[in-house]
Amino acid sequence: MSQSLIRAISARKNQFGIGLYNRCSCYSRQFHSQWHIIAPNHYKHSSSVRPRNGFCSVSSNGVIDTNLSSDGNTIDIEDDVSCESSNPKVVYKKPIDFTKIDAKLLPTVMIIGRPNVGKSALYNRLIRRREALVYNTPDDHVTRDIREGIAKLGGLRFNVLDSAGIETEVSSGTILGRTTTMTANVLARTQFAILIIDVRAGLHPLDLEVGKWLRKHAPQIKPIVVMNKSESIGDSLAQVSSEALALGFGEPTAISAETGLGMTALYELLRPLLEDYMVEKLYHSCSQDDVPSDENLSAEIDESKLPLPLQLAIVGRPNVGKSTLLNSLLEEERVLVGPEAGLTRDAVRVQFEFQDRTVYLVDTAGWLERTDRDKGPASLSIMQSRKSLMRAHVIALVLDAEEIIKAQCSMKHSEVVIARRAVEEGRGLVVIVNKMDRLKGKQHSEMYKKIKEAVPIEVQTVIPQITGIPVVFISALEGRGRLQVMTEVIDTYKRWCSRLSTGRLNRWLIKVMSRHSWKDSASQPKIKFFTQVKARPPTFVAFVSGKTQLLESDIRFLTRSLKEDFDLGGIPIRIIQRAVARTAPKTSGGGGSGSGTGRSSGGRVVKKSNSDKRTVSV
Repeated sequence: MSQSLIRAISARKNQFGIGLYNRCSCYSRQFHSQWHIIAPNHYKHSSSVRPRNGFCSVSSNGVIDTNLSSDGNTIDIEDDVSCESSNPKVVYKKPIDFTKIDAKLLPTVMIIGRPNVGKSALYNRLIRRREALVYNTPDDHVTRDIREGIAKLGGLRFNVLDSAGIETEVSSGTILGRTTTMTANVLARTQFAILIIDVRAGLHPLDLEVGKWLRKHAPQIKPIVVMNKSESIGDSLAQVSSEALALGFGEPTAISAETGLGMTALYELLRPLLEDYMVEKLYHSCSQDDVPSDENLSAEIDESKLPLPLQLAIVGRPNVGKSTLLNSLLEEERVLVGPEAGLTRDAVRVQFEFQDRTVYLVDTAGWLERTDRDKGPASLSIMQSRKSLMRAHVIALVLDAEEIIKAQCSMKHSEVVIARRAVEEGRGLVVIVNKMDRLKGKQHSEMYKKIKEAVPIEVQTVIPQITGIPVVFISALEGRGRLQVMTEVIDTYKRWCSRLSTGRLNRWLIKVMSRHSWKDSASQPKIKFFTQVKARPPTFVAFVSGKTQLLESDIRFLTRSLKEDFDLGGIPIRIIQRAVARTAPKTSGGGGSGSGTGRSSGGRVVKKSNSDKRTVSV
């Protein structure tokens, strides 16, 4: 319906008693412009509405809707679920199109089980990417944190969580005890669960313990039991299936997360459960608060004006407080923390909102130089940390204040490698000095001042490729400096995305070339043109006349001048030079045969033609 028709109907609503309602805000924005005209209750028209594509429409006695058949008759409603309020009646139809629903409203499915049964492999299968680390470690846990992603199983879309292996007979202070506690806390906010058992090992006693643990911590959830690693099991599959009935959660389903076997059966089990949940969820989400007023009927959200999402990777050596910093930024216990070095293995990616901007935080494993001795999960963690660095927009390099005092230097070799790798990849860089709370008291006041003065200078000396690197001093454990970190990250990201107009750059070039002291006029580079060709990071092209080339000192001078004059500190700047061919000397105008371009006595450019010996003015 056009905007002019909407305004016309709104203007006549007082005369005919007709109001306007839009569809629920719980759907994607492309459906917000589909309006339904609702007549008040005293207009008794017999009509009904059947929604299309599983989206809610409005129905009541007296509805004029476009969801009518071509002959003008109403469409019958079958298998619809409706909710009644004071005015409208909202109707939903199954099957629901999950691809059109906002990700924040999607149901959550958690994958649980004892260690080494294939939880991370199933997680990778559902999200269609190899994100979670998968390694055969019967005596150890590979996954320690909760990973979250959007599962794509046929037409279904839902939030899927990968959890650490559950062991109930461990003390609360150990790593396994803390991971089990974290899993229980997240499971309390989950709607569904998939319980995995290893069909090759049969029904293990730990599987029964996990079942009891699940009834205790999430009695409202009845999990779907799946038997993983079923690709090469023959006659013993029926025996394991009968044994799994002892869990008390129904008949299990045979799958193979590695090969994709049984994903269709898993889809058939999840689809009715998720659809029923979404119907109830949308029932409560559609309320009068979602209905717009007459003043903002034509108002729509301009997505082009929304801030761009930011990818922030938190990197550093082991045990410097990266995971604690992530929890501090999120203001919740999202990842596992503790005094043990190398606690984080998976690169955990978390989304949150800061100042109306979507930020994707990535907590990486401790950065170590990879050696031949590093095998298994440690080697995979190092590789994953490097991939996270290349995908990020801004790198937050975390340093340890205590280690700086002990070593009497700001950055060790591995931290210098991280910083230089970030510069080479063209990423923004923010240095964070953590654990400043350890320097409290009068006995540490002098050392506190020295660190705040010396670290920025040493960082700039070690990384000369970038000037003006922001350095933030925080205490992630106490939450001090959290807002300052995000402010510096956002400012660095804005500089990283900045663009400068060509006219402004060339006016700047004239001034900056004139204020530099050259040895002589011959040594001064002849830059004809200067322009920015891309951002993220800012990349410029200098067009140099002839075969002369800019020296490294000339490029450093231009780079430093750009950062100082346009406030581009903390980000790498790239300058590319291209040669502009010199024009051939022009011959003087006059008579004579032959083609060419000449200049007449009056200064007018003429073009000579060989065909009829006539000159044509240009």
